[in-house]
Amino acid sequence: MSLSLNRTIGHLKSMMASMKDLVFPLYSDVKEDDAQCEVYNSLRSATDYMVADAFLPRIPEIKRMLELDVKALMQNDPAAGSEKEIIYCYPAVTAMLYYRTAHVLLELGVEVIPRMLTEYAHSVTGIDIHPGAQIGESFAIDHGTGVVIGETAVIGNGVTLYQGVTLGAKSFRYDAEGRPMNVPRHPILEDGVTVYSNTSILGRITIGEGSVIGGNVWLTHSVPPHSFVVQGRAQETFADGAGI
Repeated sequence: MSLSLNRTIGHLKSMMASMKDLVFPLYSDVKEDDAQCEVYNSLRSATDYMVADAFLPRIPEIKRMLELDVKALMQNDPAAGSEKEIIYCYPAVTAMLYYRTAHVLLELGVEVIPRMLTEYAHSVTGIDIHPGAQIGESFAIDHGTGVVIGETAVIGNGVTLYQGVTLGAKSFRYDAEGRPMNVPRHPILEDGVTVYSNTSILGRITIGEGSVIGGNVWLTHSVPPHSFVVQGRAQETFADGAGI
């Protein structure tokens, strides 16, 4: 099925509004059956009935993962007054709802639409997650503005990222015709890793379980489990030339 851009966008907006009703039913005034029908019909209209049939059984797992993401945010942020506040206000929840939906659609072989979903989330949250990234349970993004997670990134369970973190590629491999090859090129973050603000972790490297990566770090090599990595001490020079 081939739809116009505007009609496809309309179907996806309806689908995602109903996905939010399904994932967070306590904060919805829509009956679950009605929301599920809207997801099915909107997705069928944007793709086809086979995709819609395959997607519907995956919704409970998306819901379970989102509930764990919300709990992780609650545990990581002392400013969070309640899970309701997180669901209503935190951009990470929107970004993860769109990412987890898009990731499932990508696994089902859907083209273009997964990227449309995550790019829309990027535009409204400032959080850029490629639908191909693999992200485990209890994932927390605090603040979130400027976070970038590349296509082949792998993130374990219980990982926390702060604003401005980039999980990117360091370089590209090219085929015989000079085209960039789509091979694993983004970092692997094992369970329990924390990465503080404005840090760039680049290349197919592994950040070991339980590691803490400080802010403003440029990291291009693997580190073992339970590492603590911070930037070098800043050198301050005063007007008289003295440094500390």
